[in-house]
Amino acid sequence: MSPHKTKQPEKKESARVVRRRNEQAAIEAMETKLKNPESFGDSKYFNDLPLSDKTKDGLKKAGFTQLTEIQRKALPLALAKRDVLGAAKTGSGKTLAFLIPVLDILYRSHWNASDGLGALIISPTRELAVQIFEVLKRIGRTHTFSAGLIIGGKELHVEQERIAQMNILVATPGRLLQHMDQTVGFNCDNLQVLVLDEADRIMDMGFQRTINAVVENLPKQRQTLLFSATQTRSVKDLARLSLKDPEYVAVHEQAEHSTPQKLTQHYVVCELQDKLDILYSFIKTHLKSKVIVFLSSCKQTRFVYESFCKLQPGIPIIHLHGKQKQTKRVDIFRQFTHKQNAVLFCTDIAARGLDFPAVDWVVQLDCPEDAETYIHRAGRTARFDAEGHALLMLVPTEKEGMLEELKNKKVPIEEIKIRANKQQSIQTQLQSFCFQDPEIKYLGQRAFVAYMRSVYLQRKKNIFKVTELPADAFAHSLGLAGTPKIKFVKKAEKAVGPVKAAVKDISDKEDEEVEDEGTQKAKTKYDRMFQKRNQDILSEHYNKLVDYEGDKLGDGDDDDFMTIGRADHALESDSDDNMKDTKADNMSKRQAKMGKKELAKRSSKGEKLVFDEEGKPHQLYEMEDEADFLKAGDAKAQKDAFISETGELMKVADVDDKALAKQKRADKKYKRKMKEREARDMAAEEGSDSGEYSEDDDDDEMDQESLSSSDEDEQHGTQKRKWFQKASDDEDEGSSSKKRVLQVDQPETIQDQEALALKLLGGL
Repeated sequence: MSPHKTKQPEKKESARVVRRRNEQAAIEAMETKLKNPESFGDSKYFNDLPLSDKTKDGLKKAGFTQLTEIQRKALPLALAKRDVLGAAKTGSGKTLAFLIPVLDILYRSHWNASDGLGALIISPTRELAVQIFEVLKRIGRTHTFSAGLIIGGKELHVEQERIAQMNILVATPGRLLQHMDQTVGFNCDNLQVLVLDEADRIMDMGFQRTINAVVENLPKQRQTLLFSATQTRSVKDLARLSLKDPEYVAVHEQAEHSTPQKLTQHYVVCELQDKLDILYSFIKTHLKSKVIVFLSSCKQTRFVYESFCKLQPGIPIIHLHGKQKQTKRVDIFRQFTHKQNAVLFCTDIAARGLDFPAVDWVVQLDCPEDAETYIHRAGRTARFDAEGHALLMLVPTEKEGMLEELKNKKVPIEEIKIRANKQQSIQTQLQSFCFQDPEIKYLGQRAFVAYMRSVYLQRKKNIFKVTELPADAFAHSLGLAGTPKIKFVKKAEKAVGPVKAAVKDISDKEDEEVEDEGTQKAKTKYDRMFQKRNQDILSEHYNKLVDYEGDKLGDGDDDDFMTIGRADHALESDSDDNMKDTKADNMSKRQAKMGKKELAKRSSKGEKLVFDEEGKPHQLYEMEDEADFLKAGDAKAQKDAFISETGELMKVADVDDKALAKQKRADKKYKRKMKEREARDMAAEEGSDSGEYSEDDDDDEMDQESLSSSDEDEQHGTQKRKWFQKASDDEDEGSSSKKRVLQVDQPETIQDQEALALKLLGGL
């Protein structure tokens, strides 16, 4: 009998299989729509674009719903896996224009952890990389990709342990190249998308070698996205990155202005030495604003920050520059982001891409290197259709060239004047700070040198003219007593005016020849020490600490003040002249041979000054005006009040003095008694040790003869000789008060006792 065959029921498909099938269908639908990306050029919302559901969900949770102009034009092209060059104004939303394609392209490729690195985003600064990574986390929370931030600031081995597992990397060029060279197992062979944010800055000379080395490690079959506010279109740069038929998207290229419409821009022409005064006055009148101040160097940023912290303008002050540690820079970035009213002193490290919310003013204290840098700096305010203000400070030598640059870049800017009655001077306070705090003085010297060097190194010499800057006045405005000497300024002077430099050299040689004809002064080691100059820091006035030339009689033009010139006729005695000349020569020779201490004794003494709270100098002891003196009453009333007040103080002091004297006497008496007690104890110990034991008795027994004699002495009331008394026969015989003792045998009978009594009577 054959077995009965039953029909098996069909298995239901699992939810995972269904989900994968639906995802694949959605991906194919998106691929079909993106074959014609130009059809999405009029989209207004993210939901109108062919994006994955996970990306749309992340954008909705992050609060992004409406497209900006750059996103509307660049996103469809980037989603279609085309190379894009995107240029748009600052604050126009370029970050989302490349982050959304990165997420969706990897999603459509079913990218997972085993596939390795799929997208690489390179940023020129660490702060901008941190900001990009924060936005990536917000919109990519629903995706399953692993993302990492490689910017340095941490130990290399900590990043090496995880970098090989990342699908998306946000990195700075230097740190990325370091991992490519040193991290085992890290490769970019499967890279799908390369993004360069602020591409014009990355492609310039500062990152040229690094970017070339990075690109060599990347596969040529990839998609490349370049975004910046001022985009590069150099054929050489595009060839380096292996771009294939790139789409150039410049949404504001035909715009009337290259800066945001709601950005109000002004410039001020002022002298170099007045910049800090104007800045302080500006801050004092904008205490309820959020301000960013750009300077040209890290040393300037730190000096201005430390000085303004001491001035206490009444608003929180923060500083950000490249010399700070990475963790501190990130903390400062986040701290300023959450501040409502604050002033941030920074370098160009914060000029590109950083999104500080609600910035009211951008003040460019130092002139930017070009118009592009100005646009990036000013773009920190008036972001996303918000209002903002920008102020540029120019010295007279920079005005013409910089305004021409801005005009060519279609930057609308107007001049404003500073009200003299509203301007406050802080030069006296800075001088006080430098006088009291050596660190502030050192920072001021470094800031001076750094600013002069930054001007000297600029490429556009029609704007930056270091030889025409008022160096002495600028150093004085920083609170410095003298102007630090720097070599490159002399080189610039020679390059600008060789004829002028030649004339100066000839005059210097003539002065040296005239000096050689006069009296030669002996050179000592102290002379050579004070003639040495540190070309970077020390000031010229340090060389004048010891003025040997001033010791000569009749030398130099300075001696003409309040001196009597000799007439042209001969004096009565020529011998007197010879003696005076000889005496002067001898004095100069002696001074040359003097030591450092002797010169210090003979030199004029310095004058000690004190500074009040406003930074004004005063003498240590100053006489009071009569009017101020009489405010407290006439002289007799003040005298009586002083005597009365002092008398009360003296009474209190007298009571305290008497109590103190009494205590001292009691202590002295106690110490004297203690010394006497110690002396008695010591004498008793010495007396008990002397004469009690016989030196010749080996059995340590008592000497009977000495014992009997001591008993006899006790009976007659005599005392034993102390350790400090002399045992001389002359003293025993010469003492009239000492009684004689007869040596007799012990009496046994009455007759013997009577005989002993007669002897004693006869001895008396």
